[in-house]
Parts: sequence; C-alpha cells; structure tokens
Amino acid sequence: MVTPFWPRRSPHFLACRRGVREAVYGADASRSVVVGLSGGPDSLALLAAAVAEGLEVEAVCVDHQLQDGSRAVAERAAAQARSLGATARVVAVHVTGTEGMEDAARRARYQALARAANGREVLVAHTAEDQAETLLLGLLRGQVAGMAPRAVIEGARVVRPLLSVRRADTVGACTELNMEYWDDPHNADTAFRRVALRRDIIPRLSALAGGDAVAPLAQAAGDAARDDAELARLAGAETAGARAELDCAELAAAPEPLRRRTIAAWLVAHGVAVTRAGLRDIGKLCTDWHGQGGVGVKPHPAGPRGARLEVRRVGGRLSLLST
Repeated sequence: MVTPFWPRRSPHFLACRRGVREAVYGADASRSVVVGLSGGPDSLALLAAAVAEGLEVEAVCVDHQLQDGSRAVAERAAAQARSLGATARVVAVHVTGTEGMEDAARRARYQALARAANGREVLVAHTAEDQAETLLLGLLRGQVAGMAPRAVIEGARVVRPLLSVRRADTVGACTELNMEYWDDPHNADTAFRRVALRRDIIPRLSALAGGDAVAPLAQAAGDAARDDAELARLAGAETAGARAELDCAELAAAPEPLRRRTIAAWLVAHGVAVTRAGLRDIGKLCTDWHGQGGVGVKPHPAGPRGARLEVRRVGGRLSLLST
C-alpha cells in the first residue's frame, strides 16, 4: 500500500478534506467508496482528500471514447490514483442516445459508475461553481434547479462532497500536492452551454454584482435542491412512481407543486419524458376536466423508440396507454 506524503501546510487541500469529512462520515456512509476520476483538478483533489481521510478508495476512470487519446488520459488518471494509495480501473463506454452528446455521455458515465460501485457510494467532484452553473442552466429551461449532496443517478448512490468547495481550492490542492491534472479541451469550448456560463456569463454577473456571483448562486441552488427533496417527500414521489394509475380527485385536491411533482414521478417511473407542457396538460385532466382527450407524451430519449404513448383520464384515474 502506498503511503502518500501530505504537506503540513495545505489550506486548499484542507478545504477538500473537510468537504469529504462532512459528507462521507454521516448516516449510511461506507468506508469503501468509489471516486469518479476524470484526471481533472476537481476529481484528483477529491480522490486525494478521500484517501487522506482514511477511506478505502477505488478510482473508476470512465473513457467516453469521444476524443482522440481519451484512453491514455484515463490510464494516466488511474496511474495517479494508484500513486496516491487508491486502487483504480479504466472503464470504456459507448455514448449513444437521442438526447444530445452531453446528456448521453452523462448517462453512460453514471451507469458505468453504478456497475463498478456494486452498491458502494460513488463520490463525484462537483464544486460550488458547478452548483452555480446548474442553477443558471435550470433557469434557462424554466426550472429552479440545484444538485443535492446525495442522490441516486442511473442506479449509482452519488455523494457530492465538494459542493461548498471552490474550484480555486481544487486547483490549489493539486498545486500543494504537486499533482499534474488534465485540462479537458471541452472546458474551453463555449459551444457547450455550461462552458459559456462559466467563462462568459458568470464573470459578467460578478462584475454586475460588484463581487463574487458564484457564492449566492450556489447557495440558491442548494436551497432549491433541499426544497425539491422536501416536495418529493410530501408528494410521496417514491410510491407514486410504483402506481399503475393515479387518482384524479386526489391530485385535484393537492396543492399544484405537489400535484406536479407526483405526476412527474409517475411519468419518470414509467419511462416517459417529462416536459412542462405535458405536466400542465396532464394536470388539467384532473383540475379542469370537461371530457377532453388524452395528452400525448414521449418515451424518455434513453428508452425504447417507436412507442406512441398517451395519458388519458379513464374512470376518474390517470392511465398511461399505448396508441
């Protein structure tokens, strides 16, 4: 087992270690974890912090095979993980789907992490900057969005220990530990909305605010994630998804945010893509019923193609039918 040397004075690395300490040593935490490692500064700092905090760490380096030399980048990251005292493996995935490259790559990555983890928690390196960007991206879609510290994504039990840690700390931690990190060229391509926000919009917002815009944006995103989790709990989203049908009278009596959340959970559980217009029109089958026809919906882009689906009100209940 490699025993790394941790510098005595390392304030940036300490911030990362504190994030891991607070996130992982809570309820249901495991001493054995997986870290999603890209080789960038965020995930390298996270992995080093997890090792330094005494966790048994396996780095999983997902090769999306979307860039020339991606295998070499993943292998180099795996070697860095082993030098820090973690075990590591490289997993190649094929990115397919109709939802766009970013979403398809994300789905393939988390599916690979879930398989590799085999029930263990998966630590990923989203920072406060990522949280701020998530809020703005959600607003562009008409949603108030934020990332939760813990979530289940594509079957992976995801933990985000660095949500309150700044990117300056992850980069600074790599410098303190004398670790070279990979700078993904996609991070400079403003054709990606997240990159455009990071490199152009958020700096302008900071200038407009006369200070750091990331901190308040990240705080608002965190509040949104907590509010969303509470709405899901109140709506019984976990059990709503298991129902074959939904009672229209119960939905009509529920407050609109809970009604919307319940319908969305039900659709997701049945492999249906959720849209704001779809939720509105399905809601009207409960609250403004006058004999109207069903609401056409589409399967999730990651699901099987060709199906034509419709939500109809049948006998006072919402039913999902093939047409």
